[in-house]
Amino acid sequence: MENQTVAQKLEALVKLQSIDSKIDEIKKLRGDLPDEVQDLEDEMEGYQVRKGKFEAEQKEIEDLIKKNKEGIKEAEKLIKKYNEQQKNVKNNREYDAITKEVELQELEVQICEKRIKEGKEKIDAKKKEIDGINSLIDERLKDLENKKNELKDILAENEEEEKRLLSEREKASKKIDDKLLKHYNKLRGSLTNGLAVVRVVRGAAEGCNIIIPPQKIAEIREKKKIVIDEHSGRILADVDVESMEEETKPKKAAPVKRAKKVG
Repeated sequence: MENQTVAQKLEALVKLQSIDSKIDEIKKLRGDLPDEVQDLEDEMEGYQVRKGKFEAEQKEIEDLIKKNKEGIKEAEKLIKKYNEQQKNVKNNREYDAITKEVELQELEVQICEKRIKEGKEKIDAKKKEIDGINSLIDERLKDLENKKNELKDILAENEEEEKRLLSEREKASKKIDDKLLKHYNKLRGSLTNGLAVVRVVRGAAEGCNIIIPPQKIAEIREKKKIVIDEHSGRILADVDVESMEEETKPKKAAPVKRAKKVG
């Protein structure tokens, strides 16, 4: 590649651009499907994260309910114990002290029962949220499957052609020096139409229609150096001679109409 002439370098770039343009056409057939599939997959992931959060919150509430149920059992055991002790008290002071403990445990039972009731209400709400998320997941999953199948059909239809072009692209890329290839790839990535290497047609660069000065057109035709369009950064590889000749051809003058003699 070090011994390549400018003309050979330009020829290699034109070849690569031609291959890339064909690959671009195949990708256009997919339209927005790849992005739509990705968006749906991201959406599904978001739903799963939300569902997981709701389920974790539900588990936390269930654990609290279980803890409060155990608290009720423990309080009831203590109440039973204190009631037995009351039968054997020796004075009013002991009786009042035990009665107070019984009341405290009965209050604990009421608090636990209230927490259990509130917890069950929260669980019902969480279940509704989870059911809502599940409905959304089922609905979007159908959309995702449809989009994936549609994309799969398009990919299958053009799979062999795309493989062939990608193989050709790899071979064509090897014929271009790294610095020039890097500039080409970077340029393609920044342009909406992907045309990094263009011709000059009717005095303007393809892809952007910016007028190229005659002096620069002459340099492009000589092919002694790589000419870059200063406005778009595109590599100007060739000049469409036919379009240039059409512009320089003199236009035929319209026939002059002679005035009729009045006789």
